[in-house]
Amino acid sequence: MTPERLARIKQILDTRQPDLSVLTDQVHKPRNLSAIIRSCDAFGLANMHVVWPKEGFRAFRKTAGGSYNWVTTHTHRTMDDAIRHLKGRGHRLYAAQLSDRAVDYREVDFTVPCTVIMGNEVDGVSLGAADQADEHIVIPMMGMVESLNVSSACSIILAEAQRQRKAAGLYDYRRLPDEDYQRLLFCWCQPVVKRYCDDRKLPYPPMDPETGELVDGVGWMNEVRKARYPHLENTGETEV
Repeated sequence: MTPERLARIKQILDTRQPDLSVLTDQVHKPRNLSAIIRSCDAFGLANMHVVWPKEGFRAFRKTAGGSYNWVTTHTHRTMDDAIRHLKGRGHRLYAAQLSDRAVDYREVDFTVPCTVIMGNEVDGVSLGAADQADEHIVIPMMGMVESLNVSSACSIILAEAQRQRKAAGLYDYRRLPDEDYQRLLFCWCQPVVKRYCDDRKLPYPPMDPETGELVDGVGWMNEVRKARYPHLENTGETEV
């Protein structure tokens, strides 16, 4: 971990927006999902919420490149579950949906806790989700086409959210809760150790936040081996 990379990680974490998110309503094309999560990272979102298509989806991590490492993705079984969760956290829901009550996306307030709902490529936002949304928002179209690709539309909407939040000073100070900040700092500084611990359901070892390095990596690994393989203790053998 170089000092420059550690400084960059901390700079990004200091501007993450914990109360601005995107919820995808059964978006299924890998390239669209990849582009959406990249936009979430680019505009400083800490979280993205996903309801997978009914047939499931398995290629998300591969197609998203490394972006999923920087944005925490929360999966919900149904849109009702996702909406209940987000409303329980005080979020206003803005559905990207052409309807009689839709307003220009620039007219809604993105400085409050809120989530943008993006519908799938064929049917758009589902009827139930649209009914539960606080606002329907649209991007005014000036050409022959009547709609934008879902990932392009998401990027445009998030750019406006960023503009409003920057004007309100919401990127000027750390807004992540300390517990989330420390967890993400560890995960971003120590991705290999994170995966090792997650795969084995182990607690993360202590890390020096000033250097991004483990306090005692060798000692920690020796203790893990002793706990996991006590039969090898004092035999001279090692686990492969």
